Amino acid sequence: MAFSGSFHTFSALTASPSHPNLSSKLATPPYFSVATLGRRPIYPRQGCMVLVRASIDAKPTVLVAEKLGEAGIALLKDFANIDCSYNLTPEELCTKISLCDGLIVRSGTKVTREVFESSAGRLKVVGRAGVGIDNVDLAAATEHGCLVVNAPTANTVAAAEHGIALLTAMARNIAQADASVKAGKWQRSKYVGVSLVGKTLAVMGFGKVGSEVARRAKGLGMHVIAYDPYAPADRARAIGVDLVGFDEAIAAADFISLHMPLTPATAKILNDQTFAKMKKGVRIVNVARGGVIDEEALVRALDAGIVAQAALDVFTEEPPSKDSKLVQHERVTVTPHLGASTMEAQEGVSIEIAEAVVGALRGELAATAVNAPMVPAEVLSELKPFVVLAEKLGRLAVQLVGGGSGVKTVKVTYASGRAPDDLDTRLLRAMITKGLIEPISDVFVNLVNADFTAKQRGLIITEERVILHGSPERPLESIQVHIADVESRFTSAISEAGEIRVEGRIKDGIPHLTKVGPFEVDVSLEGSIILCRQVDQPGMIGSVGSILGEENVNVSFMTVSRIAPTKQAVMTIGVDDQPSKEALKRIGDIPAIEEFVFLKL
Repeated sequence: MAFSGSFHTFSALTASPSHPNLSSKLATPPYFSVATLGRRPIYPRQGCMVLVRASIDAKPTVLVAEKLGEAGIALLKDFANIDCSYNLTPEELCTKISLCDGLIVRSGTKVTREVFESSAGRLKVVGRAGVGIDNVDLAAATEHGCLVVNAPTANTVAAAEHGIALLTAMARNIAQADASVKAGKWQRSKYVGVSLVGKTLAVMGFGKVGSEVARRAKGLGMHVIAYDPYAPADRARAIGVDLVGFDEAIAAADFISLHMPLTPATAKILNDQTFAKMKKGVRIVNVARGGVIDEEALVRALDAGIVAQAALDVFTEEPPSKDSKLVQHERVTVTPHLGASTMEAQEGVSIEIAEAVVGALRGELAATAVNAPMVPAEVLSELKPFVVLAEKLGRLAVQLVGGGSGVKTVKVTYASGRAPDDLDTRLLRAMITKGLIEPISDVFVNLVNADFTAKQRGLIITEERVILHGSPERPLESIQVHIADVESRFTSAISEAGEIRVEGRIKDGIPHLTKVGPFEVDVSLEGSIILCRQVDQPGMIGSVGSILGEENVNVSFMTVSRIAPTKQAVMTIGVDDQPSKEALKRIGDIPAIEEFVFLKL
């Protein structure tokens, strides 16, 4: 396979698609029809859009299964027949759903696979009035051609205000003092608080809510720092906030306010190890997700005096048990998940979700969609291995990023023998974006919202096509992901051009990692991977293998790529399970190993 030297470059955020007709590849639900102009469809991006019209034979029916604000109900009534039926049992919901085109729920209603099966294909959209969609079976929704939308913005100010309320109430012992006075006591000396002026607040997660908390904290005279790998530096500077790395943020903070999503990467991110890195007497606020804190570790940190106080609106289990040591701790202030509970926020959510549901029933692809539209089987059959490869390369690349600057620019290079207009890369680009963003976000990235989600986070993704001489039977030969202007946790992943680079190919139908930085490798992208840069010498494979064997960690493969004999080499180890921290430390302590990184796929 030889390069012809021909390149086609375009921006994922600004360029129009280069393919002649994508509408034939994307199945639309039966309720929709797609209008095209000539042979070329018009897309909902800059310079073009899809014109979709709904059937006008009859009004659609929307089932509102949990209480929704009057403004949202009024908006729905202008377009659809509304059935407000609350507190339905699962059986009642399954009975009703076959007569409905749309369904709106909050967090209390489970929209299971049985619900989608009972709809018999009629249900076109599920609207979640709020952010989290844990109660909706996304896979079943997609399989049944049903769009799922949420309302991610209306709660922003309410959540930020509640975070500040807990911050100030904690600092001045408001809840404890109130309970004391109501119990007939007058203990002024017991409830002496601390001032906020001049103290350092670390905002962990600088998205919509985090940035609003930062603005308000600046108004209280606090020095604000923030950790967020995707936060635009210019937005932080405009507020007067310094972006720093995770360890620097928790070490410098007098107060920590959590605004991270709950993902595998953030689950129990505050634990015994991270508490040990904090200032003695730090105070913690959480209005995000309960699972980002190891609650047992927090109790230990409170008892040891590492954490002076905590103010919590969310818990791993809600409601928490009545005998919870954390809830009952005298230096913990708690509220029952009130972050979005203002009259204004409830009305805002009702309007936002009503607009999204109406838009979906009109055939518009909403930016708040959290699942992908159906793709014809023949297209998925050809692209399926490359879709998996694309997501894993994105997931791999973002884990190699170090430091606190965050990812801003990503270039994707496709090597293909096909003509530029004979390969639609939107799905591949969406999956790379999914791999880059989902490990540290609660956003569900798909073909519908990938470009919007990337742009919202200041992430510029460009695509480059390298034309190869050879048979065009395979849609692609390789995919490369380049991340520029970042530090790397594994310096050997830096290419000659000074950017993180990973490359992958499909071999026998299985995604393989074929290049890390300048090093050629050949490993299956399954399970998890340990990358080690080492001095090339005998016995290295045995040394590492022995450590993993003692930990009962199964090694699926192990390869070594070297510059020259007895020089530097990169060892790639595939493992089925995550090794313990002690095992990874022992690997790092091997004298010939210069650096290593564990990557979870």
